[in-house]
Amino acid sequence: MWERFSYYGMRSLLVLFLVSSAMKGGWGWDRADALNLYGSYTFWVYVTGILGGFLADKVLGARRAVVIGGFIISAGHICLTLDTHMTFYAGLALIVCGTGLFKPNISTIVGQLYGQGESEDIKRDAGYTLFYMGVNSGAFFGMALCGYIGEKISWNYGFGLAGFFMILGALQFYFAGSVFGDIGGAVNKDSPVAKTDPEEQAHVVRDRLIAIGVFSAVTVFFWMAFEQAGGSMTIFAADYTNRTLDGSAGFIFKIINTLLLIVPTMVLTWVLYTLVRQTIKRYPLSNLFIVICFVAVWALLIWMLEREFEADSAVVPATWFGILNSFFIIILAPLFSKLWQDYWQPSGPVKFGTGLILLGLGFGVLAFGASGIPSGAKTASVSMIWLVLAYLFHTMGELCVSPVGLSYISKLAPARLLGMMFGVWFIMTAIANKLAGMTGSLIDDISTTYSMSTFFLIFTLLPIGAGLGMMVINKWMLRKMHGVH
Repeated sequence: MWERFSYYGMRSLLVLFLVSSAMKGGWGWDRADALNLYGSYTFWVYVTGILGGFLADKVLGARRAVVIGGFIISAGHICLTLDTHMTFYAGLALIVCGTGLFKPNISTIVGQLYGQGESEDIKRDAGYTLFYMGVNSGAFFGMALCGYIGEKISWNYGFGLAGFFMILGALQFYFAGSVFGDIGGAVNKDSPVAKTDPEEQAHVVRDRLIAIGVFSAVTVFFWMAFEQAGGSMTIFAADYTNRTLDGSAGFIFKIINTLLLIVPTMVLTWVLYTLVRQTIKRYPLSNLFIVICFVAVWALLIWMLEREFEADSAVVPATWFGILNSFFIIILAPLFSKLWQDYWQPSGPVKFGTGLILLGLGFGVLAFGASGIPSGAKTASVSMIWLVLAYLFHTMGELCVSPVGLSYISKLAPARLLGMMFGVWFIMTAIANKLAGMTGSLIDDISTTYSMSTFFLIFTLLPIGAGLGMMVINKWMLRKMHGVH
């Protein structure tokens, strides 16, 4: 949870910091350069996952890799607060390395919590969806708090807050490590290697790895579009959306924003209170850090909301729209988990196809909302509702693709290659992130030559086409999966 707090808290600020003028504390870059750096940074964040998975499988063990990665990420955020070019780039490099160790291996640990068999596979799907809800709670708080403080107080304070919670999160995980038993423990090089049946090794394992490759490749289309959230969609929110609300509209937004922040925080606080009460004797230090984190979250939320209510009008931070994705995940993830478990069990390819189509529809909403913006306009004032609806569709698409994809990797990959297969998933996500930055950097060129609506229409058609393609190859994919549901 706190790793996602730090990652998304910093990510929400990165492009805005780079394009802001020096008078506002930024670097004054043009949009294309900022989005290209954003794409390169997120590319390396994910591509290091394959090395992190390999190191965990062969040397460190998943739990140790997660802890080491967490502290390296913390060091990176500290570097970002030092306000020099050298330490800024060093901070990005450290976050890249730490995330490579952390991200694939925390997913591996979750996958190994469940056994074999169809009933366990269904539980694993639901478990990954709930896991996804948990980590997005961190993203929710990270974008809400780091984004607000970075935009309205100081960029450096926003980056620093992300590091503060990452340190506490790493300590929390370290002191609760025994809760996992042998799962993700140190690698025992002397233990015998489990052997698969010769027939399974010859074609079942091979075919399932092909299926993993197809799932991973298709995610490129998803994340290339989805990751516009940290780039071109942030620019659209900052420069093309009406974010100043006066009078009754401003007051209504303040009430909605308060409920949006306080209600999920109350729910999560109650859940964690229940957890702490049950585990305080076994894991006292870990629970201490949980309590410190949530006391800090409540203090910052109360300060932020009080500050906003004292203002005459409401100026919605551009980073605020990012929390909608996490908010919708927190609200919708239990519903999707129930859907997969009890009411609708489509095949993996159909789930993927559905997610891609929903994502494309979200960009279709943005294309419609941007249709009134003249070609070449550098600013505009369209309604916030289009971004809100886009994030709703994108979140529903994400719930169909990302947690389900992680679950299928854990079911299809042989145990000896599980960490590396998660690494393959993340390296394809890395390629998608680089493409997201490259295509996002064309926002000025496309909107000048054609229109802003055309720019978003590109991200409407590509995911929908890929989604329909997954549905077409559904039966072929099922044969390659050999009974895995």
